[in-house]
Amino acid sequence: MTIYVDLVALLNFAMDFLILFTVNLTLKRNTSIKKMILGAFFGSLTLLFLFLPISSFLLFFFKIVISFFLCIITFGFHSTKYTIQNMIYFYMIGTILGGFLYYLNLEFSYKQEGIVFFHKGLSINFIFLIIISPIILYIYVRSTKKLKSQYAHYYKLIVTFKNEEKIELNAFLDTGNKLIDPITNKAIILVEKESLKEVKIRSPIYVPYHSLNHKGLLKCIAPKSVEIAGVSSKNYLIGISEEKFHIDGISCILNSKCLEDLPC
Repeated sequence: MTIYVDLVALLNFAMDFLILFTVNLTLKRNTSIKKMILGAFFGSLTLLFLFLPISSFLLFFFKIVISFFLCIITFGFHSTKYTIQNMIYFYMIGTILGGFLYYLNLEFSYKQEGIVFFHKGLSINFIFLIIISPIILYIYVRSTKKLKSQYAHYYKLIVTFKNEEKIELNAFLDTGNKLIDPITNKAIILVEKESLKEVKIRSPIYVPYHSLNHKGLLKCIAPKSVEIAGVSSKNYLIGISEEKFHIDGISCILNSKCLEDLPC
């Protein structure tokens, strides 16, 4: 078999550059294109070890060392933790791309020589890199940012009632929830009715509310305490929602005033 080293080197450089570019966007390292090009070029040096009579374990060790210096060249060295995090994301994103290449191989039954796939003599790696890889990495970065933004508002809520009953809920902080009891001036945390079916409700409080399309009285409970992210408070009421919340895994909507009690 004939191996075109320059073609494989260019392919390796392109993949390393795409991965470094994605790490830069994901971790917001704000490094320059010049440094990413230099880092990708340094990463291409791993090809030299393929022609040396060394064991697989030693080859793996050299790849780790090169990736370490690759990350330092691209992102600089600020601390060991900083560099290790860059390496972890470098390998994680590389695994995502490698997984798609492997899937492509299984799906279309291409002949495989290392990371190069052939079908009737035509290599498809450059097509994959130029067209598919940027799209995949764009979706990855966008999804990561969306998940990070969304799940940053997820909290564990522990409600202790006056009879010492406790319930644990997955809560979502919604800045749009500004319900306040006008008499006690306590903020109202909304909980799905289904989550409170085991709780014995005594002496409920009815709080008038007015939303965009509805107005009426909201049935509430005065708990003994509410614990959010390890911080306990007595300044909340639990409002019973007749409607389910259409948020993944959530049965409770926190009040915007909860921001004041959350740890920084």
